[in-house]
Amino acid sequence: MIQQVTRGIKISVKTKFEGSFLKENVPHHAFMYFITIENQSKNVVQLLSRHWKIKETINRPQYSNGVGVVGKKPILRSGQSYTYQSGSLITSPMGSMSGAFIMINFSNANKFKVEVPHFKLNVPYILN
Repeated sequence: MIQQVTRGIKISVKTKFEGSFLKENVPHHAFMYFITIENQSKNVVQLLSRHWKIKETINRPQYSNGVGVVGKKPILRSGQSYTYQSGSLITSPMGSMSGAFIMINFSNANKFKVEVPHFKLNVPYILN
């Protein structure tokens, strides 16, 4: 598990390889990732949006931006956490993701960026 704390918000990431398949003679590799957002600050915060950079060894980086995560914009009081799962499909057997969440602090209405730590998407058999 990979973890990082930014401005009192702890992000933990765990990945799981789901399998490979061919589509139009191009290999695709499926990964699940599980993200836990823990509010270690004293303020109430809300996740507003996400920004991802998905890198592969054989393709240009892809970017994914959107409102919330998996259709939700969780509000976290001090000490609360929120966990969600999502997935990524890449055509290279080795890749990675990194990104950020834009959040708002309810005590002062300031928006701030929380870094999501860089995590790898590697097909297990490729590393042997």
